[in-house]
Amino acid sequence: MPRINLLPWREQQRAERKKAFGVGMVAAMVGAAGVYGAGLLWMGAMIDSQQSRNDLLRAEIRVLDKQIEQINSLEQQKQQFIARMQIIEKLQRSRPEIVHVFDTFVKTIPDGTYLTALTQTDQKFKIQGVAQSSTRVSSFMRSLAASQWLKDPELEVVESKKESALGSDFTLYAQQVTVAGDEADAKNARKTQTARRTQ
Repeated sequence: MPRINLLPWREQQRAERKKAFGVGMVAAMVGAAGVYGAGLLWMGAMIDSQQSRNDLLRAEIRVLDKQIEQINSLEQQKQQFIARMQIIEKLQRSRPEIVHVFDTFVKTIPDGTYLTALTQTDQKFKIQGVAQSSTRVSSFMRSLAASQWLKDPELEVVESKKESALGSDFTLYAQQVTVAGDEADAKNARKTQTARRTQ
C-alpha cells in the first residue's frame, strides 16, 4: 500500500488561512477607519451648521438690542415731551391766576394797612407791611384765608415801633391756590386710573 505525505498540503492551507485572516483584519481596519472618518466629517458638518445658526441668532439679537435701545430712547423723549407739554399747559392756565392773586390783595387789605414788600417763592408769598394795629393784621389774615386764591396765612412777626406813628410792622406768609395745578393733577389721576383699567 503506498504512503501519501499530507504535511505540505496542510502547511499550504494553514498559510492561506493566515493570509485570508490578515486580509480580513486589514479590510476591517480600513472599514473602521472609513466609518470613523465619515463620522468625524458628519460631526464637523453638524457643528459648522449649528455654529452658523448661532452666529445668525447673535446677529439678530444684536439688531433687536439696537431696536430696543431706540425704542427706550423714543420712550424717554416721549416722556420729556409730555412733561414739557404739561408744564406749558399749566403755565397757560396759571397766567390769569396771578392777576386774581393781586386783585385779592387789593380787596382784602383793610383800612389803615398797607404793604411794603411782596415776595413770591414757588407758590408761597411773603407779605410785609405796616398796620395801625394788630387787629387789622388779624382781619387781613382772616380775609386772606377766606379768599379763593390764597390760603393758610401764617403770621411770622408783628413789631410795634414807638418812634413810628404809622403803627406796627408785620410779616406773614400765604400759600397761593393753584387751580390749574389741581386740575392738572386731577387730569393725570384720571389718566392713570384709565391706564390701569385697560391693563
